[in-house]
Amino acid sequence: MKVAVSASGGSLEAQVDPRFGRCQYFVIVDTDTMTFETIPNPSANVTSGAGIQVAQAIVKKDVQAVITGSVGPNAFQVLSNAGIKIMTSASGTVREVVERFKKGQLQEATNSSSSGSRMRRGMNRGRGMGRGLGVGRSIEVF
Repeated sequence: MKVAVSASGGSLEAQVDPRFGRCQYFVIVDTDTMTFETIPNPSANVTSGAGIQVAQAIVKKDVQAVITGSVGPNAFQVLSNAGIKIMTSASGTVREVVERFKKGQLQEATNSSSSGSRMRRGMNRGRGMGRGLGVGRSIEVF
């Protein structure tokens, strides 16, 4: 199985980068042999859309899972639509998280709100007067 890990460097000893769209590298690891390929992230410094762009690039690499710290909602959608498992809240070295993945010790994110994203969809019914259907954005009306 091939997994892509967001990383701060290009080796198995590099630390996992908690930012999916803005990480410096992806280390794509074959979990059976532990051979790997390093890909610099060309979207790390773009002004917007980094997560979507890198998610599309990862889909083309034919990986079955992504291991990272967090994934934004748009990148999450691209990856999950492609059938890629998304493992979030990972930390340590690339080698360590791949070993934990192989042992089933990483938790799969099931939706974008559990992927560590800061933008939350307002579907919870709070105590406010609204119906909880907002999308985390405000609109000023004059």
